[in-house]
Amino acid sequence: MRLGMFMMPLHPPARPMSAMLAEDIEKALLADRLGFDEFWLGEHFSASSEPYASAMMFMASLVPRTTNLKFGTGVINLPNHHPAVVAAEVAQFDHMSGGRFLFGIGPGGLASDFELFGATDFLARGRKMIESIDMIEKIWSSDPPYELQGEFWNFGIKNAIVPSLGIGTMPKPLQKPMPPVSITLASPFSGLAKLAEQRGWDCISANISPVYSVASHWKTYADACAASGKTADGKRWRVVRNILVAPTDRDAHDRVFGAAASNRYFFTYMHEIFGGQGLLKLIKPRPEMTDAETTPEALLEEGVIYGSPKTMLDKLVAFRERVGPFGTLIMGALDWSGPNEAWERESMRLLAEDVMPKFRQHIAQH
Repeated sequence: MRLGMFMMPLHPPARPMSAMLAEDIEKALLADRLGFDEFWLGEHFSASSEPYASAMMFMASLVPRTTNLKFGTGVINLPNHHPAVVAAEVAQFDHMSGGRFLFGIGPGGLASDFELFGATDFLARGRKMIESIDMIEKIWSSDPPYELQGEFWNFGIKNAIVPSLGIGTMPKPLQKPMPPVSITLASPFSGLAKLAEQRGWDCISANISPVYSVASHWKTYADACAASGKTADGKRWRVVRNILVAPTDRDAHDRVFGAAASNRYFFTYMHEIFGGQGLLKLIKPRPEMTDAETTPEALLEEGVIYGSPKTMLDKLVAFRERVGPFGTLIMGALDWSGPNEAWERESMRLLAEDVMPKFRQHIAQH
């Protein structure tokens, strides 16, 4: 059982970006010091609350300052980028990180980014993502001349090639044949889980997904594996959850539900975003709930695993038994405004030092 951290990042929109950057860098370095295995960072171009346009640019600053972490894009929204740019930048970062790169991809999830890049057609975004990753893989698996043609992109290098000087040759990643690819799953019974099986990709269940939806991701993936004559491997499945560990259960409850709690801000934000788009059904704790019943408090109770170290261990065991045998637990990172910095620092430490060793031992014995 590996332990990771996922950063959207989500901050109050009025905070200066420089303050967010400093905070999130320190959070990543703390995760490395505590022995976390992975660090995932989101990508958004048009939200001051989620302000990082380049996960790899951010993570490149962390490479020489960390020893334990692998770095994952959570995710590169492929429809928003030219495939040749992604192929070249990922190859470069894979070398810069010494092969510590995890290639998370997706079709995108932010409406303002869809509008910015002219990608408002849901079905077209999916086709564009597939075309992009196919072209990226072809670039990495071949030498010039390149000629790539599709529905959305047509490009190549046929004439300006000087082999003796390396001109016209695109870089390939350090990891062979390529870094491991992961795709995020958010909606119940997401078809992307089936696609992951078909393509040999890893899956990441998002922290906005209610528990029944997370369980549906594993069922969809496992069923797809069985249909192909394979056995589903939980090591290829990551689950992101908001987690709060505190010295006592009462402390944990107060730090999740209190007025100053970043978890409360997180799910209030999600409630407004999904409610405004008419998509509350994607995050309802139970499908039959009405919109009126789907309050931020209901999302908080469903979406956060919280408690003392002992309670947290019991809850994690029960959660994994309910949803399926995921191989990596990823802690969702929160904003550190007010008392939340002290709370999350303590939560990260208790999770890494007190809870995870016992959780791993339980899994090994069962």
